[in-house]
Amino acid sequence: MNRRDALTAHMEFFQELGAEGFSREPAWRFRGERPASPTEPTTPRTLEQVRGELGDCTRCKLHQGRTTLVFGVGRPDADLMFVGEAPGRDEDQQGEPFVGPAGQLLTKIIEAIGLTRDQVYIANVIKCRPPQNRNPELDEVQTCAPFLFQQLDVIRPRVVVALGAFAVRTLLRSEQSISRLRGQVFDYRGAKLVPTFHPAFLLRSPDRKRDVWQDMKKVRALLSS
Repeated sequence: MNRRDALTAHMEFFQELGAEGFSREPAWRFRGERPASPTEPTTPRTLEQVRGELGDCTRCKLHQGRTTLVFGVGRPDADLMFVGEAPGRDEDQQGEPFVGPAGQLLTKIIEAIGLTRDQVYIANVIKCRPPQNRNPELDEVQTCAPFLFQQLDVIRPRVVVALGAFAVRTLLRSEQSISRLRGQVFDYRGAKLVPTFHPAFLLRSPDRKRDVWQDMKKVRALLSS
């Protein structure tokens, strides 16, 4: 498949999802890889600049129901970054990702590979809580995900863990199920991406914790290599 055919197929895929066009904004140019030139003005140089650009965001309808915008937390030059879906109730109240029951389990997972929360970086695809914790909608992802890409490019982690089906689909642009994708390691924006189950899923299906532990052993090996 040549470049033009690939681009046409790519656009048809997103049209099926409901997209009505594409963006020429710099933050969307390099979703799967880093810019070739370090001087390319696509990304603010610090997380503070990214947060400042985000501001008191009213770019999509989710701002109408949020209590607090949840940007991200952790070490700004972390080797390991976790990406989830969107804030829940506890996160919306406290302004920090993964602080509820699922977050407590994530903390234990991080500690199981010999790290602490303040040694990693944790963020979500979406920065505002969707009503009733529903899945984010396409227009919300299109609006919010570029800020996640900027976070990734500022932090430059060696390993990215995508938590749950929604984060995996957003980052990898794949419609394959997470059950088929997990267990693999993908090249992503200069890092290695490891898909795994969301901690909230593990609370409902504790029998899958063994799978996550296998994934996290891969993460530990990648960080040690």
